[in-house]
Amino acid sequence: MTTFDPLFARLARSAFRSRFRLGVKERQYCWDKGAEVIDQHAADFIATRLAPAHPRNDGKQTPMRGHPVFIAQHATATCCRGCLEKWHQIPHGQPLSTAQQRYVVTVIHHWLVLQMNTPG
Repeated sequence: MTTFDPLFARLARSAFRSRFRLGVKERQYCWDKGAEVIDQHAADFIATRLAPAHPRNDGKQTPMRGHPVFIAQHATATCCRGCLEKWHQIPHGQPLSTAQQRYVVTVIHHWLVLQMNTPG
């Protein structure tokens, strides 16, 4: 049992969140780049698109496809500040702390690991 089990159980009950899966292309990208590079991409995306107190285009800043991290963000409700508040109790209107950014990247990483270990 992981500390994320309750969160992932709640996410699984959401019809919207539970429909996200990595496709063949995204899986291959993860294999080619490796976890360290993907985690760095996630950290960069979070720092620029989510961490500011009032992100530009909040609620629309995360594409639905194009990178495994984007898909993971929608699946884990780490795609915008509204979802962070609703699902993760991280209030919007203030910048994300370093610890909060690390938490978001860890949630994304966990989802990606689960996806990579699930038959496509």
